[in-house]
Parts: sequence; C-alpha cells; structure tokens
Amino acid sequence: MEHLARSYTLPHWQVLRAQMVLMAATGMTNREIAARLRCGRDVVSQWRKRFFEERLAGLKDRPRPGRPTACDPV
Repeated sequence: MEHLARSYTLPHWQVLRAQMVLMAATGMTNREIAARLRCGRDVVSQWRKRFFEERLAGLKDRPRPGRPTACDPV
C-alpha cells in the first residue's frame, strides 16, 4: 500500500486513495485526513468504507452509469 501512496507514475486519484487509507491506519480522523489532502470529509469516509469492505479492490473505480466514454483513458 505504501508504494501506491508514494508513486509518481500512478494516476493522482489512485495515490490519493492509498494515502487516505494509510493515514486512517495511523489513527487520523476523516476530518484530519480531509484537511491534509484538501478534499471533502465525505470523500475520505467513502474510500475508507470501501477499503474496509473490499480491501484493495475497493479502491478501484467502478463502472459509471451513462454513455460510455468516446476515447480510451491513457
């Protein structure tokens, strides 16, 4: 997990989610994590919950409803 949080080559969202989980493991609250990472407390809560329920698989994006993207992500 630490290698994900320190990566310079992974997408930003993946690094951010790994950092949230690692900070939570040290005992930080959702409010403290959100302030440090400059994101919403509800966002931190969502990813902590998904990690708790699904482990690493929970940190990946899920398929979104609606029209598929016109081009593949890089």
